[in-house]
Order: sequence, then C-alpha cells, then structure tokens
Amino acid sequence: MISVLFAALTFSTAALASDISQTEYDAISERIKPVGDVYLAGAEPVKAEPTGPRDGAAVYGTFCIACHASGVNGAPKTGDAGDWAPRIAQGKDVLTNHAIQGFNAMPAKGTCMDCSDDEIIAAIDHMTKGL
Repeated sequence: MISVLFAALTFSTAALASDISQTEYDAISERIKPVGDVYLAGAEPVKAEPTGPRDGAAVYGTFCIACHASGVNGAPKTGDAGDWAPRIAQGKDVLTNHAIQGFNAMPAKGTCMDCSDDEIIAAIDHMTKGL
C-alpha cells in the first residue's frame, strides 16, 4: 500500500515538473547558470615591472612581521637581543644562508619568493638594528 502511494506521488511530481512553460524553464536556467566564464584566448597578461629594490623595513613589514613580531614557532623577535644573540654569534653568512634557504620552521626567504638576496639581507639588518 505504501509503495503504491509512493509510486503515485513520484509519478505525479514528475508529470507536474514536465508541464512547466518555456518562460519558466528559461527563468530557471537563468538562475542556475554559472556566474563566470573561463577565457583562454588572447594575449598573455602583462607582468608587472619591478619598481626597484625594497628596503629592509618594507620587506619586513610585508613578509617577516607575521612571525618575527611575536616569535611564532621560535622565530627571533625583532629587536630582542636575547633571541638574536645565538644566531648572530654564528656569523652573518650563516644567518643570511638560513634566511635565504630556510631553516627549521623558517621557510626559504620567509615566503618572499620575489625578494632578492640583498632585500632579505636588508630585512635581517632591519630586525637586528641596534643589537
């Protein structure tokens, strides 16, 4: 008995759905159409021209501050002599290499993949100024 009722309900719903007008069909199609298109033809986008080297403060403020302001994952905090002393003691070359190549939780170039080595060195100098 329940299966007969279920079948009747299913077929009546299908019959009603097939009775929609073309206007209603077009309205539904408009509401569910994709919101955008993928455009593959045409010229490649123009790459932004570099504006010149960034100073240490600019690199630090964009990329380094997220970890080095608060010491995330053991990152030496900016201006904290206690945090930086063991690293500075290893020498500028080791410190620079760790910053450029990555070391422990520090990703290579601190995620600034378009930074030059000189910009990374400038950011290190900014963080260790006065120590």
